[in-house]
Amino acid sequence: MTANMSVVESNKSSSDKAAVDVLLLQRVAKRDRGAFEELFEIYHPRLFSFLFRLTSSHSAAEELANDVLLTLWKDAGRFRGASKVSTWIFGIAYRQALAHLRKHRFQARSIRDEDAMVSAGDARLEREDWVRQGIDTLPAKQKLTVMLVYFLGLTCEETATASGVPVSTVKTRMFHARKNLKEYLTASGIPEDRRKEFLNE
Repeated sequence: MTANMSVVESNKSSSDKAAVDVLLLQRVAKRDRGAFEELFEIYHPRLFSFLFRLTSSHSAAEELANDVLLTLWKDAGRFRGASKVSTWIFGIAYRQALAHLRKHRFQARSIRDEDAMVSAGDARLEREDWVRQGIDTLPAKQKLTVMLVYFLGLTCEETATASGVPVSTVKTRMFHARKNLKEYLTASGIPEDRRKEFLNE
């Protein structure tokens, strides 16, 4: 009974947040700066984290996050409620990130400086290092799809909406991304047990 109640409360909380987002966006469409500031506070940290993982650059991530939110300010009136506001916002981020990755020829992010700060015995962070480097080798659309699903926690349906493609395309990209990651991790000599932790084999 307690577990069921927790699920209900979680769903209710998620629904309440989605409703608040819609109301705030409607106010932004009427050029309410206070509402925009509230959405900025809610989404800027998530956008920055998502974009930093893609670009490895604080300045690029900050610029892209601000561009996404500027687009939100300009285009709030175009939101029609066909998806969650969060999905709509990350759809904007998806398109801008894709353009950035194409412009910079899919430059892989380097986290060697981060590694220098990490204990060599920390297996979890070591595994994350391998996985991130593997993700960086993926084609841009596969990379963004993996980021939306694994790091933002979007469903395949939400990812499809954000990416502007059918759900089947998202599933196909995920399939090929997992295949490419497996090949990369295998070729890199990653221990099988650690490889399976991420690929869920």
